[in-house]
Amino acid sequence: MCQGKVTLLKGYPGQTELTFMLPAGKSECFFQTTIKNLTMEIEYQVIAGAGMDVNFEIISPQGIRLVADSRRSDGVHIVETTEEGDYQICFDNSFSRFSEKMVFFEILTEAQAGDVVVDDEWTGLEEPDGTLLEYKLDDIREYMDTLHRHLERSRHMQTALRAFEARDRNLLEENLWRVSFWSCASMLVMLCVALTQVYTVRKLFDDKRKVYT
Repeated sequence: MCQGKVTLLKGYPGQTELTFMLPAGKSECFFQTTIKNLTMEIEYQVIAGAGMDVNFEIISPQGIRLVADSRRSDGVHIVETTEEGDYQICFDNSFSRFSEKMVFFEILTEAQAGDVVVDDEWTGLEEPDGTLLEYKLDDIREYMDTLHRHLERSRHMQTALRAFEARDRNLLEENLWRVSFWSCASMLVMLCVALTQVYTVRKLFDDKRKVYT
């Protein structure tokens, strides 16, 4: 089994995306290192390859299978990281003997609702009276965290839309090649039939008998 590794900054939410080729008859696993009490969202799409489908699994650090998809072209799964360690994200193309697949996937990790990720840059900014330019530091931090989550979500949606566009373009190009090939084949068959008909008709009127006078 081929294996790769994808690691985020340990202890902080983040986003990782990757596009790779999955060979025919092979499996490939990636490892996502994370801490406890995070929400990990994994989205994947098959953007090229015959059948446009793969098997997909998410396995916990203890070896427990959390998610299993069979021959799907895309999917979105959300996992609560109840334990710290390396989560396996596996793609399987062993059922295909000849066709390799191009797969895009994205991992988005963020703190669960109610959890606050403390940034070192905020440490020591509080004044003795608990105010910062007449605003509460907690309100500013909450506003900036909310803005950051919204920006990350927008980036996530744009990445997903680009993956959909790439898959549709590859599918369109593949269908265009098939349509062009069979159109040329049909034209060739029609031409052969037309020539055969002309030859047959001419043979019907071709009288080689001699006339004696």
